[in-house]
Amino acid sequence: MFKRIFWVGLGFSLGVIAVTKAQAYVKANTPDAARQFLLGPDQDHVGMKTLEGLVNEFNATRRAREAELNKQYIGEDR
Repeated sequence: MFKRIFWVGLGFSLGVIAVTKAQAYVKANTPDAARQFLLGPDQDHVGMKTLEGLVNEFNATRRAREAELNKQYIGEDR
């Protein structure tokens, strides 16, 4: 089990490093118009916007499923 946790953590860490390096390379070696197209107008907060979007989508899906289960098993609409 500890081996699995180690390898998953190592893979996650390497993925984060690879994405960070790739974004730094894109920022350093592409013209401004291409960067605007790839990363959007707010280039400094791309990771945070992505994470925020994932959390919001997860919460919306969780709430919808919770409401569905409440309606199915309890018969309440919350």
